[in-house]
Amino acid sequence: MAVDMRTLAGDLAAETADLRALLIPLDEAGWRRATPASGWTVLDQVAHLAHFDEATLRAVTEPDAFRADLERGGPVDPDAIAASYRRRSGAEVFAWFDEVRPRLIDVLGGVEPGLRLPWYGPPMSAASALTARIMETWAHGQDVADAVGVQHAPSGRLRHVAHLGVAARPFSFSVNGRESSATPVRVELTAPGGESWTWGPEDAENCVSGPALDFCLVVTRRRHRDDTALQIRGPVADEWMTIAQAYAGSPGPGREPGNQRR
Repeated sequence: MAVDMRTLAGDLAAETADLRALLIPLDEAGWRRATPASGWTVLDQVAHLAHFDEATLRAVTEPDAFRADLERGGPVDPDAIAASYRRRSGAEVFAWFDEVRPRLIDVLGGVEPGLRLPWYGPPMSAASALTARIMETWAHGQDVADAVGVQHAPSGRLRHVAHLGVAARPFSFSVNGRESSATPVRVELTAPGGESWTWGPEDAENCVSGPALDFCLVVTRRRHRDDTALQIRGPVADEWMTIAQAYAGSPGPGREPGNQRR
């Protein structure tokens, strides 16, 4: 089935609207509220999104310049990036996000899904870049929701997050310095609407099953696996769910068990 970039862009727009609904009521103290990500405030979460929205736009519209910047730069440090924007007010960061996000949605929605884009890790397709922005928006939105004490209602857009989590299994091992196993893993998730989402062979001895929301919380490292209803069978699945991540970059410390039980 062909990827429809406008449909993907619409999903990013919907995820963006959900995040904006959390941000609109915040005063400056709300923007400086701590989130479950150690050392990060609500402002840091949104500045992170705006920063990498701009980076994605540059990768699409100025790929040669982006590659040159990659060659000159060192490793990406999300904490240092967050710190560089902390002198801005919440209103300034919100205005920045509101300026760059619609441009990103418009540009990515109009390119071919297979267009190869340079990135901080391996190059990726435009479709993957757009899906990654959906995942990032949802994951950082979860941190914001946790910070302000609002239920982050799940939607069918979680399928994008779950798909990235499954596809990133080899990367999850390599970024942790472990050898990825070729052993198949079955993933069986119950979507927010009640339907079933599956990946992998039905007869696989290793399996991860449970609510799609819980799987997405684990692969974005927003919840410890022990604080979810996931059922994990087999040694390969067990190791994967200990280190799983759906995003590029270093794994970070993750979340401690027992603090955010659903």
